[in-house]
Amino acid sequence: MTYFILKRICVTFLVIAVTSVVAFLLVHLSGDPAAAMAGEGATESDIAAVRQLYGFDRPLIVQYFDWIGRVLQGEFGRSYYLRMDVADVLADHMPVTATLGVLALSFALLLSIPLGVLAALYPNTLIDRIALWLAVAGQALPSFVFALGLMYIFGVYFRLLPISGGATWAHFIMPAIALGYYATPAIMRLTRSGMMDVLQSDHVRTARAYGLAPWRVVVRHGLRHAIIPVVSLAAVQLGFMLGGSIVIETIFSLKGLGYLAWESIQRADIEVIQAILLVIATAYAFLTLLADLLNAVLDPRIRMS
Repeated sequence: MTYFILKRICVTFLVIAVTSVVAFLLVHLSGDPAAAMAGEGATESDIAAVRQLYGFDRPLIVQYFDWIGRVLQGEFGRSYYLRMDVADVLADHMPVTATLGVLALSFALLLSIPLGVLAALYPNTLIDRIALWLAVAGQALPSFVFALGLMYIFGVYFRLLPISGGATWAHFIMPAIALGYYATPAIMRLTRSGMMDVLQSDHVRTARAYGLAPWRVVVRHGLRHAIIPVVSLAAVQLGFMLGGSIVIETIFSLKGLGYLAWESIQRADIEVIQAILLVIATAYAFLTLLADLLNAVLDPRIRMS
């Protein structure tokens, strides 16, 4: 188990290192950052002054090691637009995105896992068809269309929920549903297929032969084994939600990392963009690591291999 943990940790840090290089290059190779920061009406001398002021005239490899060296010391630089430390800017916006991501994943799991289990227990029935219809609808319907529909029905027509801002817990209900529903189809289908395979296995038939209660057979002997791939998928989906919440945050005016990324791209705020990319990639890598460790605990075959 120790070797497995050390191996996964090494892979995680390698992924973060590669991602930091990609994030840095994407920002710098997508265009001239000095020209973007100087503005549309800037002259060549203005652009040259900005390039020299922020060190963009140095080789890229020098800029990268200077940036990553400061990051390792906890310094993400300073936002030239907001005139604040990037770390403080991220600290102001991170709780919103984290709260939205956790609530969205919780909604997706609470909806998809029971539906997947019921669909596996009653295949080719009305329950199964409803579950599959919800999965197809979740994949076919764009998240922004679903979000606007929720906003109109529950925020404008019935006036049950607030439609913008993040002052109270009620402000997160519709964004969490809109973001979590997009992850529901994959989790539901994986739960359904896993449960159908496990329910046909020898150990489940043996448990039934011993006369165990049906719920105990399903939960303890069925769902426990079928849930293993769902853990990995849930971690991936949470990472996707943290990085892909820009549309939902913009629609509902939630001041999270997604909204901050959109604003920073509009302003060409290089330091903030790089920090957001690195933070989201790091969170994604550590969530994947956590999923691997949980799978190793649930299934000894993984750590033994």
